[in-house]
Amino acid sequence: MKEFWRLGKIIRILIKHGFGNIVERLSIRPGTSPVDQEEKESTTQNGFPSPHRVRSALEELGPSFIKLGQLLSTRADIFPPEYIEEFTKLQDQVPPVPFNHIRDIIQKELRRPLEDIFAEFTRESIAAASVAQVHMARLFSGEQVAVKVIRPGIDKEIRKDIRLMNAIAKRAEKAFEIARVIGAVNLVKEFERIIFKELDMFIEAGNIEKFAKNFELIDEIYIPKVYWDYTSKSVLTMEHIPGIKMDQVDKIKAHGIDPKEVALIGLRSFSRQLMDFGFFHGDPHSGNTIVMFDGRVSLVDFGIMGYLDDETMQHIANLFLGYAEHDYDMVMEALLDTELINEEAMDLKGFRRDLMDTSEPFYGRSLQTVSVKEVYDQVIHLVYKYKIRLPRNLLLLFKTFIQTEALGKILGSDASLLEITKPYAKELIKRSYLAKSALRNIRKDTLAMGNHLKVMPKLIHNILDQTAKGKQRIEFRHTGFQEINSQLINSINRVIIGVIISASLIAAAMVLNAPQHIFSFTINFLGLKGVPLTAILGLTGYVIATILAVWLIIMILRSRKL
Repeated sequence: MKEFWRLGKIIRILIKHGFGNIVERLSIRPGTSPVDQEEKESTTQNGFPSPHRVRSALEELGPSFIKLGQLLSTRADIFPPEYIEEFTKLQDQVPPVPFNHIRDIIQKELRRPLEDIFAEFTRESIAAASVAQVHMARLFSGEQVAVKVIRPGIDKEIRKDIRLMNAIAKRAEKAFEIARVIGAVNLVKEFERIIFKELDMFIEAGNIEKFAKNFELIDEIYIPKVYWDYTSKSVLTMEHIPGIKMDQVDKIKAHGIDPKEVALIGLRSFSRQLMDFGFFHGDPHSGNTIVMFDGRVSLVDFGIMGYLDDETMQHIANLFLGYAEHDYDMVMEALLDTELINEEAMDLKGFRRDLMDTSEPFYGRSLQTVSVKEVYDQVIHLVYKYKIRLPRNLLLLFKTFIQTEALGKILGSDASLLEITKPYAKELIKRSYLAKSALRNIRKDTLAMGNHLKVMPKLIHNILDQTAKGKQRIEFRHTGFQEINSQLINSINRVIIGVIISASLIAAAMVLNAPQHIFSFTINFLGLKGVPLTAILGLTGYVIATILAVWLIIMILRSRKL
């Protein structure tokens, strides 16, 4: 019943924003209605819904659809630039959940009263998004922390919406060719897989720990500490990072920090994530990037992360290095290796020419003279023209690239991201080359072994066949076992003596270091006045062990089988 009510609300919102014709074609409401002027204005010249209207509808549909729109903002391979631009504007700032609900979640998850967990806990949230909100707190040990709490009931709400999204996506693929082309059902499945990871605070805490390990030797980047004793599936407690948001340039300058140096730190961090670790922060906007008062940069909010395998890292390094050195053969080879372009299905010469025409105007220009949107639009034009389908992680990487470059531009940096990335790309290629050399040797030995294994069954068959025909004779001789038996007994005896020596030394050490003394004797010898029995036993053990050890060494040396 609740899902039917929710479906009715979705329909009303779509009609309100002028999508009644689309609702009609999806057959999710009875009857027909004329297309009014507002609905005509909701579509573009090619008949698609206008980007602004789509964004407005998603915002009113609530958290699940806002998050879906944010996912779509990374799918530049299937949505035109004007839609991507609107999707990136989606804001999930919502009114905070009342404090009593937050208290209940924390107490249920951490199984203690809130007053027993935190010495102080602010009732007002410092940030409230569609799936979680953040409160400041202080531990009893004195550390200031930020506590991120999943909004109550949000997982059930999202599950219901996803079921409706699936139903609508299936109908859309039947009703609209464009829905089949972009794969509406697969987009919903991808959204379902991603959103529930974002709702699991254990996953985010693990991301923070992994990032901290990657940057533990790099002083200019600081990753907050996770307090695992105060973390659960719905509650994440992490170190609070005092500082300035990266886009507050005037405040950064007021604290005597050079914004251009901050930009370089960000660019170097991005390069390391990409070329050294293959694990990158997927949402480095100004709210998630903090400039600390000592000049270091800290990253927070690790809910959206990207992963690259070793092979993809290698291809990206070749791609960056090819661009940095104007080597388009290297760029084309990298694109072919990643299978992003197909030499049989596209005009490679035309693509190479268009790539050069797109890229060359941006060479040698600083961030201040490059429009991120201009670069983005040019690349997406090529993606559309040559029907290139990009994997999600590469699309997320592209979005991260744009955000990183945009922050550098805000900070007034005159650096080039390609130049900053070049040494990291060269180092990655060098490491990969050395690894490949080692692998080539292993492969060579493996192939030789494989060849031997191939012929072994035939050789064994020939030997047995010759033997069965009486042409060969196999003899087994067992001689010299008496000597082996004697050597084995001697070896076992030596091992036993070695064990006795070790046990004697350990026992003697334990007795000598024992705090209790038994039967102390009073004597006058070499300045000693009181000798406990435990000391005598310990010394005796040392003497016996020493004598046995010397004897064993002499026997081994005499046998000349050391």
